[in-house]
Amino acid sequence: MNQKNLLGLNNCFLDKNDPIDLFEKWMNEAKKTEPNDPNAVAFGTSDHNNSPSIRMVLLKDFNKDGFIFYTNLNSQKGNDLKNNPKAAMCFHWKSLLRQIRINGVVQKISDKVADEYYNTRGYESRIGAWASKQSSVLHNRDELLNSIEEYKKKYNNKNEVPRPDHWSGWNLIPTSIEFWLDGDSRIHERLKYTKDEAGNWNKSLLSP
Repeated sequence: MNQKNLLGLNNCFLDKNDPIDLFEKWMNEAKKTEPNDPNAVAFGTSDHNNSPSIRMVLLKDFNKDGFIFYTNLNSQKGNDLKNNPKAAMCFHWKSLLRQIRINGVVQKISDKVADEYYNTRGYESRIGAWASKQSSVLHNRDELLNSIEEYKKKYNNKNEVPRPDHWSGWNLIPTSIEFWLDGDSRIHERLKYTKDEAGNWNKSLLSP
């Protein structure tokens, strides 16, 4: 049985011309095997001094136009992205021995899309979006807990908690996507898709 694709890679790389199609296949596999949060992704930004920063976020949606996550726009990553919209993502699924790296430029999503997602969140999470000044210094834990209680009093109707203006989503529009599979003796398999100026995806093999 042939276990290789047309490029000589493991058949899990398939023979897709569009990396989003391959991403969807790999994400669906990860949902079956990863015990927690298969949509967790390391997200890298850099500030106005070009100092890098990385943290884990949860991918909430993706399509041909990009990869969407939500956050406080005044957080460290939010401020980084306002100054430098270039960013990177890295998924690592230990259960599959696979990884995906994505580079691109972010764009804030529309208020309509942000509202639709925000309204699917639980009451406590919606309150937290108001109460937490994400990434700012807390004098003590009670400061945050008291803020939560204050906003619960303000928005005591669980069905009517508006989305804060400072809370929304970013869409990472990819310029390159690399798929990586662990190999014996560190002879890994790597396939990179790069978008050209005409918007077409080009494939290339990379050395491990």
